[in-house]
Amino acid sequence: MNQTNTNQIKGHRSQTLKRLLKLVLTTSPWMFIISIISIILAAASNVIGTLFIEKLINNYITPLVKQVQNHQSPNYGPLAYAIAVMFGIYAIGFIANYLFNMLMGVLAQKVQYRVRNDMFTHMESLPIAYFDQNDYGDIMSRYTNDIDTLMQMISQSIPQFTNSFLSLVFVISAMFILSWQLTIFSFIVFALSFGIVRYLTKKSSYYFSVQQKKLGEINGYNEEMLNGLKVIKVFSHEPESKAGFEKYNEQLRIASGNANTFATILFPIMGNIGNLLYVLIAFVGGAVAINNWAPLTLGAIASFLQLSKQFSMPIAQISQQLNSIVMALAGAHRIFQLEDEASETDTGNVTISKNKKVEGAWNWNVPQKDGSIKEVPVRGHIVFNHVNFSYVPGHQILYDISINAKPGMKVALVGETGAGKTTISNMLNRFYEIDSGTITYDGIEIDNIKKDDLRQSLSIVLQETHLFTGTIMDNIRFGNPDASDDEVYQAARLSHADEFIHELEDGYETVIDGDGGDLSQGQMQLLSIARAMIADEPVMILDEATSSIDTRTEKMVQAGMDNLLAGRTSFVIAHRLSTIVNSDLILVLDHGHIIESGNHDELLAKKGYYYELYTGKKEIQ
Repeated sequence: MNQTNTNQIKGHRSQTLKRLLKLVLTTSPWMFIISIISIILAAASNVIGTLFIEKLINNYITPLVKQVQNHQSPNYGPLAYAIAVMFGIYAIGFIANYLFNMLMGVLAQKVQYRVRNDMFTHMESLPIAYFDQNDYGDIMSRYTNDIDTLMQMISQSIPQFTNSFLSLVFVISAMFILSWQLTIFSFIVFALSFGIVRYLTKKSSYYFSVQQKKLGEINGYNEEMLNGLKVIKVFSHEPESKAGFEKYNEQLRIASGNANTFATILFPIMGNIGNLLYVLIAFVGGAVAINNWAPLTLGAIASFLQLSKQFSMPIAQISQQLNSIVMALAGAHRIFQLEDEASETDTGNVTISKNKKVEGAWNWNVPQKDGSIKEVPVRGHIVFNHVNFSYVPGHQILYDISINAKPGMKVALVGETGAGKTTISNMLNRFYEIDSGTITYDGIEIDNIKKDDLRQSLSIVLQETHLFTGTIMDNIRFGNPDASDDEVYQAARLSHADEFIHELEDGYETVIDGDGGDLSQGQMQLLSIARAMIADEPVMILDEATSSIDTRTEKMVQAGMDNLLAGRTSFVIAHRLSTIVNSDLILVLDHGHIIESGNHDELLAKKGYYYELYTGKKEIQ
């Protein structure tokens, strides 16, 4: 690890710690303040109690011993009073210790709740590009492992670290009060071991950061393998999948092993250094007292010996807690990375609303320079004008795309995988922004339309269906939360989902999970189509919407969809050319270029690329 990387990691930790402390403080200021006061009281009471040992021996126990030796009647009253005072000191420490542990535990839960809410809320605002570029498993690891380590730090590591640090300060102060000579001697002994402590702490800190990164990687791999489990089994790819997992698991094992090894050996080393210091101080302190080299009483030696144990233990605890804090800061840095990702930008000011006078009609609300709002009917006239696009700069995907989709027109996009069909639909709903050219919607540049309102005018059925945990009724109504039960039934009938729904034991109230439960892929696709139908929006985008439906069902669905698409502009992406022969406009794409356009008959007459596809001379890959 070079010096540049080391400095960068330290800089990240410093900024992350400041931000984290601000987060904790603003979550519940009174809990944090009371916790700090309690930590100070707990640390101070422990040291004060140890200092009191000197008075207890010198002022109370030693006089009693002399009274007994002189055959006097011992007076235990002052000793009993001193013991009561000592008990009170430690009782305050016990209560303070309990209080700050309880409050920090509650505060950690509050912070965890807030962080999860903030992360999820911000995640919803991120552009689709972020999720295309990051593994879902790695994102989920931030919600689970990273937040858990963060909670552990707030509830345990930070309070213990602060307590140990304050204890160390108070112990050193008390040691100087008792004997500055023995204190200097203790420092010399301990300084010899400081290099070992620093080396172990530095190593464990680095490997804990690596551990968090490797944990995210293995979670991402697991998520990918679980999603592709059927494919893995079909191709008997289990050995390769297992080998990949073992590689990531081995990397995690090495990082975790190194981190925990360096962290674990630190504490016993410090403990043994403390024992060594205890023995040396007992020897040196006894020699000093016996030879009267310095004014050192028996009580002072007893207190100092106790403080010497307390001197080494906080340092060991600080070193140990530092490892947990470093690991949590690595997790917090990943959490803040997600929260710092730029939200999807939206400079549009045009909104959409339903036409109150005409049922099923919509209006664009276009702000005018004089402050008035002009209502423009939503007709679904979409024009791509010389559009160019690239997901990554320097790797262009679409070239000079021009499309004039008039209201009510059915536009089909045909081409091999990777030709740019789905990318065109991504441009329309502004999942990605175009590089150059313009896209207008009823004469309005879509950059000027608010993204939420733009997407509200579009119904999309994707090739990869996704349902949500809930009833079938809820999943269909997802397209229109205000839809009545009758509207749900009508959408299901149009999509021909009604047929299989009635065969289910609980019908529309059947509860399914996000994977569709026991539903087939085709049935899930029908529900997805019904969900789009009930939305009843001006423009439809069908991205391989019938790819998982058998030919017989496809014909029934096609009939229902033709009724639905009547009067609406639609973009249809399909591999089965039989589903698009009635399209008003068919665009044939090849490597991001429109190479042919026209209706079915016109393209057949050209006897070009489309003709070869339709007649079977060429197949869509």
